[in-house]
This record gives sequence, structure tokens and C-alpha cells, in this order.
Amino acid sequence: MAVTALLLLAPAAHAQMGKKGNQGAPTTEQKPRVDEKAYKAALDRIPDPKKPYDPWGQVHDDSAAKQ
Repeated sequence: MAVTALLLLAPAAHAQMGKKGNQGAPTTEQKPRVDEKAYKAALDRIPDPKKPYDPWGQVHDDSAAKQ
């Protein structure tokens, strides 16, 4: 009975291993190159916020913060 159970589980375990050639991150040749000048220019185009972001702004009221 135990041998039958092991024989039934072996193909499922083998299928989970997958192919070894397709695992992991893509090689550096497949990744697109990032242009540093374009990256810095895109960062410069992001506008500065008018007021700082308050993640708790909806939770507390402003009158308690002013005191």
C-alpha cells in the first residue's frame, strides 16, 4: 500500500521541479539597458509637492495638531 502511494506521488513531485533551463532571472543580454541621462531627466521632471504628504490626514483632525 505504501509503495503504491509513493509511486503515485513521484510524477507530481517531478512535475513541480520544472525545467532547469528556464528558472531564474533573465540574462543581462535580455534586460533593457537604462540610460542614466534619461533616468535623471525623468526624475527632474517630477514636480515638487506643494505640501508634505500626511498619511494619517484622514484619521486625525487638524485642530488637534495645531494645539
